[in-house]
Parts: sequence; C-alpha cells; structure tokens
Amino acid sequence: MNTDGPSVFMWGRWLAFGDLGNAGGRHREACSLIGTSRAESIHITAFMREETLSLPARPLGTSGMQITTVGFGAWAIGGGGWRYGWGAQNDEDSIASIRHAIESGINWVDTAAIYGLGHSEEIVARALDGIPASDRPYVFTKVGILPDPADPMGPTRRVMNTASVHREVEASLRRLRVERIDLYQVHRPPQDGTPIEEYWQVMAGLKAEGKVRAIGLSNHDAAQLEQAEKIAHVDSVQPPFSAVSRSAATEIAWAAAHETGVIVYSPMQSGLLTGAFSRERVAGLPADDWRRAHPDFTTGLDANLALADALAAIGARHGVPAAAVAVAWTLAWPGVSGAIAGARRPDQVDGWLPAASLRLTAEDRNEIAAAIERTGAGSGPVRP
Repeated sequence: MNTDGPSVFMWGRWLAFGDLGNAGGRHREACSLIGTSRAESIHITAFMREETLSLPARPLGTSGMQITTVGFGAWAIGGGGWRYGWGAQNDEDSIASIRHAIESGINWVDTAAIYGLGHSEEIVARALDGIPASDRPYVFTKVGILPDPADPMGPTRRVMNTASVHREVEASLRRLRVERIDLYQVHRPPQDGTPIEEYWQVMAGLKAEGKVRAIGLSNHDAAQLEQAEKIAHVDSVQPPFSAVSRSAATEIAWAAAHETGVIVYSPMQSGLLTGAFSRERVAGLPADDWRRAHPDFTTGLDANLALADALAAIGARHGVPAAAVAVAWTLAWPGVSGAIAGARRPDQVDGWLPAASLRLTAEDRNEIAAAIERTGAGSGPVRP
C-alpha cells in the first residue's frame, strides 16, 4: 500500500498467511487496492467474494502519503499492566483485528512506543508479518514518553533529549521489524527541559537520515507548531478530537493553513460515543483500565452518554452504528486527513469502518451541534 502514485496491488498471494482469510468470520477470496493521485477523490477498494468496500483516502499533508480516512489505532491492544492500559488484552484478537482492518481496505496503523511498554509495536509487527513490503500498510508510531522501569503503573516521564530519541527510534524500528518508520511523531511536549528547537531538529535529522519518512507532532498547541515549522516542516499533527473533545479546532486550522496533515485520535472518545457504553459498563471496567477515573467516564458521563444516544439516532437513519457517525463527524471538519479508530476484536472494526464513506448531511451536522449544546457534552466549537 505504500505508494506515491496510481498503483494496483494484488493481495491474493498473501491471504493465506495466518488467519487473515478468516478474520472477522468472513473469508476473502481476493483483495486489490486501487489508488489515484487526485486529492479528495482517491478510493482504495477491497474486492471480496461477498462485497466490495470502497474507502476514500486523502493526502497526509505534503508527505506524499495518501491515507484512508480511517486508520487502525493500536493503543488498546498494548494490553494492561501499565499506567494508561485498557486492561488485559488477547494478542490473537489484536492480530485478527489489525488484519481484518487491512483486508477491509485500511492502509495505515498508528501505535506508540509507550503503548503496552512496547508490546503494541510488537503486536503490529506480528500482524503485518508475511505481507510483502509493497503491500504493507503505512506504520506510524510515537516517541517521547518513558515508563518508570521500577513501577509500570507509576507516572510516566516525557523525555525528548537527543540521546533518548535515538535510543527510542532504534527500539521502535526493532520492535516493528521495519527499516523505516512512515510517520514518527513526538507524543507530547517533553517535561525534561528539552526545548522544541532542539527536539524538532533531532526529528528532522532522523528524516534526513532515512530512518523515518515523515515527522509529526501530537498534542502540541498552535504556538508550538509555529515554533517547529520555523525549523522544519511539520508533516502531520495528531490532536485529540471528537464531538466531546473539540478544543483542537485551533490546531486543525493551523495545519490546514500550512499544508500539514491531520490525523485525529479518540474520535469515539475512548469508546463513549460508540453507543455500547452505559453506567453499568463503566462501573465494570477493570481496575487497571485508565478510563475508570477519567472525568469523561465520571463527572461528564451522563452528558456524554446522552450525546451518544443522539449519534445513534442519526446512525439509524443512515443504517450505520453510532461509532461511525462519531468518526464521520471528525472527518467532516475541514483540514482533517484521517481519524484513528481502535479495536480490540475484529467485529469492533466493523462498527467504525462505515465512517470512511459516510457523508453527514447539513441536517445531520446541525442535529449533532444541537445535541452537543443540549447535553452540555465536552467543550470547544460545535461546528467549523
């Protein structure tokens, strides 16, 4: 799938690897991906025995990569046992989920070194094992958050000094089993005193060395993006953005003005907007699931669940789940290249996959804006 121009990719030769042919309970006889170079009209199409899925794609800024409007997020598959884990996770389910997403047409996976303390990157590598290099999805990962080696559940450290970055990139390359990372992102602004002028120059150096193809900034504000742009072009930004968490509209507008790609994370607000949550389910989350104590799942829970109900009603009109409406809402925001959606089981992929092609009407968007205002969910602008 890694291409800079029109190409055709035949997947039939590797469908037999692992359980790819049966991921999600559906056998695929053959799969092809077709791309064109026209922005906003690119479609990556997966041809299957039972159905044909056509997934739109958009350019990731000026990086040369065309990405499907939804990508697979690998945070939750890092498993439990660390401070921001999602509880225990079955690795075989994780691998099946990634493969199901890929065979359904998704052409990028986003992970991070800190997810599962490296385990997520290892699972991504296992899921992609056996796929020819020319057909592999883009692999994005992040740098800059380190665990406490003596206490995985303890506070993490944000470190971006030169030596640490070089150690991290080599470790990620090794765990992912790749020679080059497609997009390498600073996970969060560091707290070790390293100025952005220094760490962004280091990131630019990795790009010049060929260890990474593109460089990005996650969770950085517009002022920090402006500082970085003076040193080297910011290929991509990754802010949190959903119908609940809307404050990143400023950074998305900055990116649009600077030809910078935008991949938003948590478009389903960590599962809250999927329509699958209730007070009872929140109460039953594992003790090591970070969501148990987060305000979105405590003080803001009622408002967020009410908004999820409103999204479900809109989804019913379109014949799609609430999750797809939640993701599609972020994709309708000008400047957004793609949205990261996670899954712990193959069937969860099917919940958000329709978002790739779902076009919300003006009536839909107005209804969502009204629901946000009525419920009081989250903060930030309710429409562009």
